[in-house]
Amino acid sequence: MKSWDDELEEMNEGKIGRPYKFPESYVQFAALWYEFFHLPYRQLEGALRKLSEFVPELEVSDYSRLCRRFKDLDLEIPESEEKVVAAVDATGVKVTNRGEWIRKYHRGERRGWIKVHVAVDVETKELLSIEVTDEKTGDSKVFEKLVKDLDLEDCLADGAYDSEEIFELLEEKGVDPPPGVKLRKNANTGLSPRGQAAREFHKLGYEKWKKEHDYGKRWSVEGFFSAVKRCFGETVRATSPNGMIREVERKFALYSLLTSI
Repeated sequence: MKSWDDELEEMNEGKIGRPYKFPESYVQFAALWYEFFHLPYRQLEGALRKLSEFVPELEVSDYSRLCRRFKDLDLEIPESEEKVVAAVDATGVKVTNRGEWIRKYHRGERRGWIKVHVAVDVETKELLSIEVTDEKTGDSKVFEKLVKDLDLEDCLADGAYDSEEIFELLEEKGVDPPPGVKLRKNANTGLSPRGQAAREFHKLGYEKWKKEHDYGKRWSVEGFFSAVKRCFGETVRATSPNGMIREVERKFALYSLLTSI
């Protein structure tokens, strides 16, 4: 409330057309209630009006404005200023109102998932990056997008990310070889970054390799997935493919914002 006017002044500076009436922080707060309590838009407006009885200076947006603002809500993930050890993984989010998603991706089959790929800081447990795809997209295909803007000290990932391209990318990003990407048991040795990692892996054995890379911290990303799903549920309510993607991104970014406060 203290920064309401200052935030609006900054948002409306140079804006063409109708000025914003509600600051971005208010929309973020409303979005948190919307997702956490699983409220329809009309009920969300009612809940905010009830809250304003206890906080008289709080203005309340109507539900249609909130709906529009949610679609444009840009929850930026803060960039880390230091080197990070990132844990990378993917999880599925169930599609409940599945009509358009099914028509687009499954030709009427009665199934459908959204796949969420993230990188998480293993020390702070904060979200570093996120990508959302359909469930047919392989984990390794999204890896480069997840880490391209990260200053990596190491990267912890399971066997789904065991590929020549990923090991080469991590070497290019300055990660001391071998990185903490779990290799398949039959990984071939050779002169490539992956081959060098395979020799080291075979030399140490899994247990020593795991200890050297502190690989147990990879579970921080599993814990992050679990916490988001406990907080916001395991399904999406949006009906369009783009709306579903935006909803998932919003939930994960809101959770990261909530835990960083």
